[in-house]
Amino acid sequence: MKRLTAAAAATLTLAGCMVGPDYRSPMPQSPAQAPFVSSKSPPFTGEQPPGRWWSLFADPVLDRLIEQALVANTDLRVAAANLARARAVLRETRSGLFPSAEATASATYSRQSGDQLAFPDGGAIEGWSYDVGIDATYQVDLFGRIRRAIQAARADAGAAQAAFDVSRITVAAETARAYADACATGRRLAVARETLRIQEETFDLTKRLFEGGRATTLETGQAGALLEQVRASVPTLEAQRQTALFRLAVLTGRPPAEFPPEVAACERAPALAQPIPVGDGAALLSRRPDVRQAERELAAATARVGVAIANLYPRVTLGGSVGSSATSLGGLGSSESFRFSLGPLISWEFTNLFVGRARIAQAEASASGAMANFEGTWLKALEETESALTRYARELDRREGLRRGRDHAAEAARIARLRYQHGRDSFQIVLDAERSLAETDAALAQSEAQLSDYLVSLFLALGGGWQDAPAVISAGS
Repeated sequence: MKRLTAAAAATLTLAGCMVGPDYRSPMPQSPAQAPFVSSKSPPFTGEQPPGRWWSLFADPVLDRLIEQALVANTDLRVAAANLARARAVLRETRSGLFPSAEATASATYSRQSGDQLAFPDGGAIEGWSYDVGIDATYQVDLFGRIRRAIQAARADAGAAQAAFDVSRITVAAETARAYADACATGRRLAVARETLRIQEETFDLTKRLFEGGRATTLETGQAGALLEQVRASVPTLEAQRQTALFRLAVLTGRPPAEFPPEVAACERAPALAQPIPVGDGAALLSRRPDVRQAERELAAATARVGVAIANLYPRVTLGGSVGSSATSLGGLGSSESFRFSLGPLISWEFTNLFVGRARIAQAEASASGAMANFEGTWLKALEETESALTRYARELDRREGLRRGRDHAAEAARIARLRYQHGRDSFQIVLDAERSLAETDAALAQSEAQLSDYLVSLFLALGGGWQDAPAVISAGS
């Protein structure tokens, strides 16, 4: 017994050994820790963006919609369920470090051959036998297989958390985008309807001049054609706004018909009048959850290399059993019926070494792929951010140019109408001026819509929005 105890103690002492590579995160060594190349433009500052970036818009309606989406969105509920599953797997894997116990009880009626039992008279034994007991086993983690598996499961849970955070920032951004689309299309509708009103006035003026003999049928037809072209653009814009409202309702976990009525009347897309805080590359890598997800997946793949290597070595299991066996219920618990057993079990699948080495090669290949995926993810994160910064800055310049052009076009159209009314210019001059005004108005409204979309894409690229978010409603609740 003392020898067995000493052997068990020695085995437990050796359990501190872990085979396989120890993981070191590549995050601190990742390049591009400097400020963004495109952040030197006036619209940006080097300050860190807030977690709830949508609060910069100071729009209570947008704040409420995003809060609703972060609670009730169905994609988020799927991600939350995946996270709960990964955490449950981690708890299950951790249990491998602890002994397992099983209580047993049996009652058996049997007949045993006397010849088998070597009875002299060859008689048989027939009757009931009873047994109760507790069996306990403990697998000694001699080479770190269980601990490496726990590392992998913990990294999987971290990756699931990061995936959940990716879903969260995506839902926040898409909700803001749908809201911006609905409001920006409302603005474009307002511009189209104002242009339609001007064209109706021009058409009425042309008809009056025609009736007075000062205009031709050609001029009246041209005015009517331009009027109908503008009128035809309205239904398309109405459909675009309606689909944005439907998308907004679904993002917030409601049927399409239950879109927010106040958004249906919105004609001003969210915009910022202040410089946008964008931080730097180092903060981006720690803030973007997709980068964190790729890093955790690399950690899990590295730990599984150790699991594969540990499977080449013997496994040691300590087992023990204590109980009582008797031929009658009354005999259970007596000193004569007491039984126990204790001893180690060593198992080693040495005949499958080729299979084991092939599994190690698979695990190492997976780790190499995870490393490449991590490097590609942070490169993509930097590229997305630089591109979003550039698009937003250049669209601001384009909008300012369109605003100046719109002012010139409006003044030219006003003068052309006055000169036409006094017979100093042909109607073709009026038609060209008003067509130019309509096109510039539409381009300006489109630029404002594009600017809102680029702004949302920029905040999505910066990776904020997953911090301090409300709890997601679980499925079925």
